[in-house]
Amino acid sequence: MIKEAIILAGGLGTRLKDAVPDLPKSMAPIAGLPFLAYVIRHLLSEGIEEFIFSLGYKHEFIEEFIIKKFPYLNYQFVIEEQPLGTGGAIRFALSRATHRDVLIVNGDTLYKIDIESLGELHIATQADCTMVLKPMRRFDRYGVVEIDDDSRVKRFTEKKFVEKGNINGGIYLINRISFLKKSLPRIFSFEKDYLARNVESHLFYGMIQNKYFVDIGIPEDYDRAQHDLKYPSLLLRDVDSSWTLFLDRDGVINVNKDESYVFHKGEFEFANGATDAISTLSKVFGKIIVVTNQRGIGKGLMDEKALGEIHQHMIDEIQNAGGRIDALYYCVINDDKHHDRKPNPGMPLEAAMMFPDIDFSKSIMVGDKMSDMELGRNIGAFTVLINSNLTGNMGDHPDIDLKFESLKDFAVKVSEINFS
Repeated sequence: MIKEAIILAGGLGTRLKDAVPDLPKSMAPIAGLPFLAYVIRHLLSEGIEEFIFSLGYKHEFIEEFIIKKFPYLNYQFVIEEQPLGTGGAIRFALSRATHRDVLIVNGDTLYKIDIESLGELHIATQADCTMVLKPMRRFDRYGVVEIDDDSRVKRFTEKKFVEKGNINGGIYLINRISFLKKSLPRIFSFEKDYLARNVESHLFYGMIQNKYFVDIGIPEDYDRAQHDLKYPSLLLRDVDSSWTLFLDRDGVINVNKDESYVFHKGEFEFANGATDAISTLSKVFGKIIVVTNQRGIGKGLMDEKALGEIHQHMIDEIQNAGGRIDALYYCVINDDKHHDRKPNPGMPLEAAMMFPDIDFSKSIMVGDKMSDMELGRNIGAFTVLINSNLTGNMGDHPDIDLKFESLKDFAVKVSEINFS
């Protein structure tokens, strides 16, 4: 529903100068990655497909990072030649957006909200702006946002100590068309000059979401994020029927065809022990789902009829061995930035729509390429790398949780732990 997001990442990070010298605040290193990576990955996992990065201070660091780490994103940069304030930055970036309703987030705040429910409220109320409110206790760093029984914002109160209240979480869903029609100065504060001044005359709504929230604007929360955002260890003993296994196809289930594609089922060769491995894994995982890029169709080298026959043959043989595939998704698009093409998360997100009980935090992505590992992280899943002729030397990479020589070896390890 909501597909486009603006990430405000032009902050200087003056309060983090000792911890993060000479970097934009959103590039502060957290558990081995710039903080911005966690913001991007959460948005990807929530279905955001188009990104606008609003940049300013030392923007070249962020540009270089996105180009190298997230080349598959559908993104653009807008750069402030001078600070425009939060309002001016939002308006400048919105002038480059294309959707009617656009999500606005801060690059130095991670708030793991449910974007779908936010979009439902925003569209149902025809709001000018819908903001996400974080319930907090005993604080004085933030002002309080009050809403009525219909979730419409009534007033904003100044910063002061309160026992409990709902704060502005810094995430907004804005009707781009109505906002750009407003007469506003070039440089202005979104919070003071737009929200506070227009609260009685405009349709502003608030949705309370008590989700994980961290603002690294001060050293204490920067230190907390180092602990909170460190990826947990994958413990195979925790795996049970509530878990989902996502499998790449080529190099995991079947043997890779060197520098080419499997054009028909006669060329499809199961990797050694793969059918028995899936049979074993079917007894442990609640769901097993195949997600595979099939660029050969997009290139016109084969057709979907042949691909369907390959997949039916694969599924039949797995079933004959006592295993199962609960669903199979493939992407034929040739565009590396397409939302369905790995490592973008379109295919797993489609699976989650079909199977609402899928919990990505209790999922494992198994593949033989770095794009598979990145896909796993982009949905918040664990990862297992299978060594194939296309794997290459990846070394110890933070996006790889475990490594095995084959799917068979992975299944043996899972079986030893779960059935011993």
